[in-house]
Amino acid sequence: MIRISAFADEIGPDLKLQMDTCESHGIKCIDVRGIDGVGVSRMTLTQAREYKKRMDDRGFTVPCIGSPIGKIKISDDFDEHIELLRHCCELAKAFGTDNIRIFSFYASDGKEIRDQRSEVMERMDAMVRLAEAAGCILLHENEKEIYGAGPEGVKDIFATIKSDNLKGIFDPANFVEEGFRPYDDCWKEGLDELTDYFHIKDKVSGEPACVPAGQGEGQFDLIFKELAGKGYSGVMTLEPHLQAAEQFAGFTGPDLFASAVNALKKTCDEAGISYA
Repeated sequence: MIRISAFADEIGPDLKLQMDTCESHGIKCIDVRGIDGVGVSRMTLTQAREYKKRMDDRGFTVPCIGSPIGKIKISDDFDEHIELLRHCCELAKAFGTDNIRIFSFYASDGKEIRDQRSEVMERMDAMVRLAEAAGCILLHENEKEIYGAGPEGVKDIFATIKSDNLKGIFDPANFVEEGFRPYDDCWKEGLDELTDYFHIKDKVSGEPACVPAGQGEGQFDLIFKELAGKGYSGVMTLEPHLQAAEQFAGFTGPDLFASAVNALKKTCDEAGISYA
């Protein structure tokens, strides 16, 4: 069985609207990325605890926080960034989770990220060691243009940084944006063994916004068929981007959010995967 969660800031900034909309679709999990227009990494611990109390009162849980950690250039100030990760570890605990979504860096201006591999690995290692000490899990998302944008980069990260505190997120739409076939080029080439978590959005090459699961080139049917065969149990977080898909945020709205939820449930039903 999977648990369906959501980046509910795609519905709107207000937490009540986020919870009302999710609850209307039977969803009781939110991966906190932003509330009241404030990104999770910039929240105070007091804010996080207040939001958590409101979520607890409605029976919502937080499987993971959607931090922007690792979504900076190699040339940016890493000391400042590692302190932000330290804060995110505290925020995650305040929200009742150990899980933090991260990325693996953009290239410095005029550079190619593959040519800055050593710097990527040094930073990734430092981040993982901090997470180990804090008792947190870093979940790496494949994002366009970062080191781990494609399957080879992702596999290199996990082959180099050995830790139970580093796990993988599989985002089909982001692989499509990089020109990969998510099942053929990524899943079947080793990422099936490196995936613990899913972000659910689909993509048609060349289109600015995303589409609901199964309506693009994300090869959801093939991936979900294998998940069903393996008896997969885990979290799938809706990140629909149906109206806007930007570098640091996306937007869907409450009406289109229904399309995203229904498409994911339909994909699960067709594969024989139960959900809650």
